[in-house]
Amino acid sequence: MNMQAGTVTPMMAQYLEIKAAHADALLFYRMGDFYEMFFDDAVAAAEALDIALTKRGKHMGEDIAMCGVPVHAAESYLLTLIRKGFRVAIAEQLEDPAEAKKRGSKSVVKRDVVRLVTPGTLTEESLLDARRHNFLAAFADLRGDCALAWVDISTGAISVLGCDRLALGPELARLTPRELLVEESAENELSEITSGFDLAVTPIHRGAFDVAGGTRRLTDLWQVASLDAFGAFSRAEIAAMAALVEYLDLTQKGRLPLLRPPSQEARMSAMRIDAATRRSLELTHAMHGGREGSLLHAIDRTVTAGGARLLERRVASPSCKLDTIRDRQAAVAHLVEDDGLRGDLRGLLRGAHDLDRALSRLALERGGPRDMAAIRATLDVASRIAALAEGRVLPQPLAEAIGQLDGQESLHDMLDAALVAEPPLLARDGGFVAAGYDAELDEARRLRDEGRGVIARMQADYAAETGIQSLKIKHNNVLGYFIETTATHAAKMLAPPLSERFIHRQTTANQVRFTTVELNEIETRILNAGGQALELEKRVYSRLRETILAASGPLGQLARALSEIDFAAGLADLARGADWCRPRLDDSRAFHVESGRHPVVEQALRKAGESFVGNDCDLGDAPLWLLTGPNMAGKSTFLRQNALIAVLAQIGSFVPAASAHIGIVSQVFSRVGASDDLARGRSTFMVEMVETAAILNQADDRALVILDEIGRGTATYDGLSIAWAVLEHLQGINRCRGIFATHYHEMTQLAERLEGVATGTMAVREWRGEVIFLHEVRHGTADRSYGVQVARLAGLPASVVERARVVLAALDSGEAGSGAKPKALIDDLPLFAAAAPAAAATPSSAVEERLRTLRPDDLSPREALDLVYELRGLLPQEPGH
Repeated sequence: MNMQAGTVTPMMAQYLEIKAAHADALLFYRMGDFYEMFFDDAVAAAEALDIALTKRGKHMGEDIAMCGVPVHAAESYLLTLIRKGFRVAIAEQLEDPAEAKKRGSKSVVKRDVVRLVTPGTLTEESLLDARRHNFLAAFADLRGDCALAWVDISTGAISVLGCDRLALGPELARLTPRELLVEESAENELSEITSGFDLAVTPIHRGAFDVAGGTRRLTDLWQVASLDAFGAFSRAEIAAMAALVEYLDLTQKGRLPLLRPPSQEARMSAMRIDAATRRSLELTHAMHGGREGSLLHAIDRTVTAGGARLLERRVASPSCKLDTIRDRQAAVAHLVEDDGLRGDLRGLLRGAHDLDRALSRLALERGGPRDMAAIRATLDVASRIAALAEGRVLPQPLAEAIGQLDGQESLHDMLDAALVAEPPLLARDGGFVAAGYDAELDEARRLRDEGRGVIARMQADYAAETGIQSLKIKHNNVLGYFIETTATHAAKMLAPPLSERFIHRQTTANQVRFTTVELNEIETRILNAGGQALELEKRVYSRLRETILAASGPLGQLARALSEIDFAAGLADLARGADWCRPRLDDSRAFHVESGRHPVVEQALRKAGESFVGNDCDLGDAPLWLLTGPNMAGKSTFLRQNALIAVLAQIGSFVPAASAHIGIVSQVFSRVGASDDLARGRSTFMVEMVETAAILNQADDRALVILDEIGRGTATYDGLSIAWAVLEHLQGINRCRGIFATHYHEMTQLAERLEGVATGTMAVREWRGEVIFLHEVRHGTADRSYGVQVARLAGLPASVVERARVVLAALDSGEAGSGAKPKALIDDLPLFAAAAPAAAATPSSAVEERLRTLRPDDLSPREALDLVYELRGLLPQEPGH
């Protein structure tokens, strides 16, 4: 490109026009085999992708920055850009360059944006985690009537929930969407809520949330007369779903994904868990942000992508519906008992592919023959599972799921007949339709393949005719078929009589190329046959795609059935292998766990060859426990394990315990561990108080609350006062079940005064000055916190530990009745006394003195051995020796 100041080439004019329409996105501008970026886009992309930034021509007197990425490798670059917060507009060539030339030599190939790639609209297999959803969400606020809708376009699942602004944060924590759509005017108002999440907030125009227009858009999409066919949706719920569909229409350029009928969620149907509790319990992500170390990672035994996503949804949103939980339990329990069926099911499920995402890619015309082959393989798995279960007596949920696997035999047979065993990735590559499926295609292929044989025979004839055995017939996209020989032999062909038959076409540095009239005729025949065969394969592909999409409803049900079976079989495999029990759930306020264990910690200990010490927890007669004991003794583990047992029980899983009886838990709150939020100007103590306030303001009498070290981030008496008042509020106002861990031993006196509060402590044992943590929970209270001993275990300098013992002894004696106060102790205990042990010279031992006089290099082996005996004699003798 060569542009002077003030001039714009037609191609750059086209680029600038397309870019102006997508100013908020990086523009991938297709030029042959590359997507190229210019100007500021190129600068930003080169830095984000760590690729070379070059120049190409000038515009307005300035160099035009440029960078590019190969089309065949574009997906990996897209993923990097999306993760770094960019949106990408992909402008493709909409015609063949040859067509453009027909309009004139300087005509520009037609291009336009065919898709906007954003965090919430990814569908490519390489851009997605197969075991996680990728949600796009929309929040609608119609003067206080609010709703949240979300969709995973890679699976087509769309859901909606009435959700006010106070509940938006917890719902975002539950769903973890990648992108949230909000009305332009509300972006700043919601920033306080959305800033705490790793998501892209995309403001869209107010008209996208219009209820009347949205209703028409949704009824047209699902081809129904009224949305009442799917549920009684509020105006805000309709607005939120309509905004999703409007945005998908915009980003997919009119090619909507395969969206299933919407699912309406009830607010009280699932256990409520706020963002802080999810982080504390590490439900789906560990503290460091990865999956490993989370509850989900510890319990995930699923073998299909759909089953894994279903498990994640249920861990993130445990049910509060007793019938639903019992149905899931029944399916898991049956497979726990039937080892043979469980093993056979899991073996077959390993052959299933991601049916939902294959369907979505085909609907968006981003799929290929391999997606069809994946559907074929999955239908085969489904039919084999149905046959395996035939004649068996199964619990209703399992029987219903397996009953949905039949009915697609004709589709499977069609795909089996149409596709080769291992088809290529892209339809344009051809070679995916099996021989014998289409007679016209078979004939075209025969002509194409016979033509190749003719070329080989022609080469042999030409070599014999010319006497040049090294002569070859080759092909490239510029010349087509040509005869090639070396420059040495070319003189023979350029001279009569061969020159009358062989027509010179091109001379290169080492080769000379010719053609013949006969070769040109054969080339035309071969090219026509090859092109015809490819066009016929594309037609077959289109017919197969239409047939598959026509069956998308039943295929979606089949995919969900396979996920349900995988979910139950995975949990059954876990329960069997880890010796978990089936919990008893009811509508009471019971919470009795016998020998409960922390599922994640137990798994880590088992890998290290160690065992976990189980502990009982009974919040029946005394719904609140006040737990004391030293750090490192296992208080936090005990707190969390009981919350996790409640979560596991309500997803329908067995639980890590000898037995468990749990009354439905409506909410779980966890305030365990210290953290700050410096970005919002919140100290550790401020974060603690904000989270505690949320618990006290929201917990109901069916909630389970676990609290650890409330008030430790401020002055002693302030902290004690806050902790005291919090416990009283939980007991008297919230009236919830809970465990309250503290180092304020003074609070144990509160248990004697408050009804329904019991005390427990972490058992420890002292032996020869060492503290041994038994990791057992016992009734009673701790007499002290053993903080100094834990400090020594952590590696504090011996002088610091010894000084701490002295100060602690003085403080304890003052509290015991000597009248000493911390202020008085400052006078009694000299400043810098802690440094004295370190400064004082420790007398050398006899062994050290002897070693200082040695020259090791001068010792013979015999002298060295004698020295060992001498040094041993200098050691102090132990009593009894």
